[in-house]
Amino acid sequence: MEEWLSRTEQLLGEEALLKLRQSHVLIVGIGGVGAYAAEMICRSGIHSMTIVDGDNVNLSNINRQLIATHSTIGKPKTEILAHRLLDINPRIDLHIKQLYMDENQVGILLDETKYDFVIDAIDTLSPKIALLTECLKRKIKIISSMGAGGRIDPTRIAYADISETFHCSLAKAVRKRLKDAGIKKGLKVVFSSEQPDRNAIIRTDEERNKKSTVGTVSYLPAIFGCYLAAYVIRKLSQK
Repeated sequence: MEEWLSRTEQLLGEEALLKLRQSHVLIVGIGGVGAYAAEMICRSGIHSMTIVDGDNVNLSNINRQLIATHSTIGKPKTEILAHRLLDINPRIDLHIKQLYMDENQVGILLDETKYDFVIDAIDTLSPKIALLTECLKRKIKIISSMGAGGRIDPTRIAYADISETFHCSLAKAVRKRLKDAGIKKGLKVVFSSEQPDRNAIIRTDEERNKKSTVGTVSYLPAIFGCYLAAYVIRKLSQK
């Protein structure tokens, strides 16, 4: 085992680490939540990862996104994150998809290879629902992030089935759209039970069908990302 993974092996054991090395994780959306999830997945020793995002870094990302600095503004998020992940583990089998996910591309992506787990960190509803429904239909293991914006209390973050979520407008919309597709439960999510600050929400009709922008703080999206990664690492490494 490589020395940089010695502390992980010391905690989880050789067998668990071998399971991680044999796994392939797909992460869709590598902004405030997804990039942190990707880094934790990489540092766990998982051998194969596919990252998907069509965005470039912009100035408003700097307050919360792992890959956002003044020197990376205007650059593709996938490119910046890929460089970072390969610096952590030069041997990782990393696949990069610089694209905005839509209903047509979901099937193509899921047909390309076998994923042992999918992490959904998409913040736009239509592609999010497309990915969730297709994974659930195909019985691909997936965990999804609900809304991290407008909140400041990390102790209110929890795992839940989508049917058990509350105080989250994104989760409410996801529940409704999944119900329309005949799915009422069976999707594991990370969500916050904290009531969002309504003053932090600005309605807009701007880019890619987003209906609002939401104020955020540096640490909440990062913790969401760590929750997502922790769940996947634990599930993939179990005996």
